[in-house]
Amino acid sequence: MSDTYPPSNLAAIDAAHHLHPFSDMKKLNAEGTRIIERGEGVHIFDSNGKKYLDGFAGLWCVNIGYGRREIADAVARQMNELAYYNTFFGTTSPPTTLLAQKVTSKAGPRFNHVFFTGSGSEANDTWLRMARVYWAAVGRPEKKTVIARRNGYHGSTVAGASLGGMKYMHEQGDLPIPGIVHIGQPYWYGEGGDLSPAEFGLKVARELEEKIDELGEDNVAAFVAEPVQGAAGVIIPPATYWPEIDRICKARNILLVTDEVICGFGRLGEWFGHQHFGVEPDFAPIAKGLSSGYLPIGGLLVSDRIADVLIGEVGDFNHGFTYSGHPVCAAAALENLRIIEEEKLVERVRDDIGPYFAQKWGALAEHDFVGEAQSIGLMGGLQLAADKKTRTRFEKPDAIGALVRNHALANGLVLRATGDRMLASPPLVISHEEVDEMARIARIALDAAWKELRG
Repeated sequence: MSDTYPPSNLAAIDAAHHLHPFSDMKKLNAEGTRIIERGEGVHIFDSNGKKYLDGFAGLWCVNIGYGRREIADAVARQMNELAYYNTFFGTTSPPTTLLAQKVTSKAGPRFNHVFFTGSGSEANDTWLRMARVYWAAVGRPEKKTVIARRNGYHGSTVAGASLGGMKYMHEQGDLPIPGIVHIGQPYWYGEGGDLSPAEFGLKVARELEEKIDELGEDNVAAFVAEPVQGAAGVIIPPATYWPEIDRICKARNILLVTDEVICGFGRLGEWFGHQHFGVEPDFAPIAKGLSSGYLPIGGLLVSDRIADVLIGEVGDFNHGFTYSGHPVCAAAALENLRIIEEEKLVERVRDDIGPYFAQKWGALAEHDFVGEAQSIGLMGGLQLAADKKTRTRFEKPDAIGALVRNHALANGLVLRATGDRMLASPPLVISHEEVDEMARIARIALDAAWKELRG
């Protein structure tokens, strides 16, 4: 039990009072909550003292690993100077201003402004409003509809969940809201049929053009997508996909939004996912790796095309949050970015640990249970298959993924399951030896689950 909090039955208290996100509370309370007490490097420890290699970096976010004293010290210094003040009414704070300068310096020449939020969901809400304000300001108020992707994820607020294409989220709360439509996803393994990945990438990208024609170009404001689909299962698009999307948006005068909440801050071996794929978005929501999850902060990178109109023509943009640019969160983010720079973690993912992870993760494709092992930077997707030769899927994919995940957890490795795909996203500081350990335990979990299924 932690020394910080007195011994008590935390699981019972949790069951009595705490509603968890994305959880079946009846089932969770029956099974009991796992209490995570501390973290160190790439490992976390529960209240029973069990050690886990966190192969998911919390929720895609703990890029610099756990237990970094530098962040704690930076936060303490800022709290002692100014624990909170808002960015409304013509005010700001030193760390907030310096963070705006630092984060835009990494995003490419088109991005010189950022609007701070408390999360990635809020960042997606922000660009949706800002895009419509922009089009109205340039005399095109009819351009309001947003095209997104089925099985995409952009948060769980009303706007974020509507932009996302998760059917199970739309079934709760009467979503999506009007003005948002969805097209296909570049998921070759599950949906590519007899097409090659390259052919399939072009086919799915051109669904965007077909949807624009259906809706009318004059009515479409933007297209939004994750550079790599995260919650959908680390779905890496074919190489033909993003160049065609970029071409279509430019040709048809549609704003391009790349949701960088997961892919930003080194995860793909570049500062941002759009840089990896060579596209030029108009908006880029950010969060997670911005502070490595040490404190909640997000933002929206805003291109000069939009910012110039917002500043020069709009006047008040009536949108914001109590904690926009929170000084303590900004101080944590500034120190986090300093660590990423100083330790060259982006370059390390690109040149060293990313390729090593690809080698070890990719070798899992040899397993009878695995149809495909994909990775990019330090993101990995493992497609489970009933018959790998024919790409035949399981009838109950959620149960299959949960089975492998639970065997991994029992052996000390945190992975995530999305249906019958296993997801990995370890901290960027993970060592070669720790990648070896990830692969070893993942193989043990696959063996155990395969044996259980085969009786």
